[in-house]
Amino acid sequence: MKKRLTSILSVILMIFFIGGTVGCAKKTAEKPAEGEQKGNKVGMVLSTLNNPFFVSMKEGAEKKAREMGYELIVLDSQNDSSKERSNVEDLIQKGVKVLIINPTDSDAVANSVQAANDAKIPVITVDRQSNGGEIISHIASDNVKGGEMAANYIVEKLKDKKEIKLVELQGIPGASATRERGEGFHKVIDVKNNIKVISSQAADFDRTKGLNVMENVIQAQPQFDAVFAHNDEMALGAVKALKTANKKVIIVGFDGNQDAKDAISKGEMTATVAQQPDLMGIAAVENADKVIKGETVEKTIPVELKLIEKK
Repeated sequence: MKKRLTSILSVILMIFFIGGTVGCAKKTAEKPAEGEQKGNKVGMVLSTLNNPFFVSMKEGAEKKAREMGYELIVLDSQNDSSKERSNVEDLIQKGVKVLIINPTDSDAVANSVQAANDAKIPVITVDRQSNGGEIISHIASDNVKGGEMAANYIVEKLKDKKEIKLVELQGIPGASATRERGEGFHKVIDVKNNIKVISSQAADFDRTKGLNVMENVIQAQPQFDAVFAHNDEMALGAVKALKTANKKVIIVGFDGNQDAKDAISKGEMTATVAQQPDLMGIAAVENADKVIKGETVEKTIPVELKLIEKK
């Protein structure tokens, strides 16, 4: 009888032991990996993915999102404000925790930002600002400083000339980057008595439009010394037009994309004020994470600029 009771007691203890072990294993399996943010979606709306600069921004954001365990949904506005609004509404419906947006137009984006505000979704802008709605943080290079860097570089390169004629290729009218880069450029140029901007036209940050505008300038006013383009895509369009016309002038772009770096190494383009779009994308996701966790973020987050020229 005593042996029988001992056997039954042993079986009962074994059952408790096995049950406890299985329970612990189940809890361990259900615990998310460190850094994983289950159920947290972050939305990212980019002005265009037909531009290496924004592709690099996207890749930086995606890499950081994977590291931090977030689901990042990236949508392309195709440089269309209406498409941008549709993208934002789509992300609101998907229940994103934070909206990261690179506006097509700083004025037009205000309605999209307001829609996110109404849905209680915090908004972070990247590269270009919004002229309306509530923004929790803005991540960008100092575009005014970059414009000044480009102007000072051109002035230094042409310091021995008594009279200097310049061409300016502007970005999308209404975009904060267009306004700020132009502001910095003219802050330096406009106080120089020997410098004249003979043409300043919009080419919408687009390579083909940069080519077309440059062709028209060459036909209308063929004598000039340098071109400042508000981004590398327009500068590369200008490079092609000038090459076809067999004309050699200083060409300075802005962004620092790989095609521009290649053109500089070949001597086709003179320099670019390089942003670091991958770092912008990384910073956007890092700060989205802080917002989700209820941490404080800086209202303005600068990303360093550097000037690249042929070595």
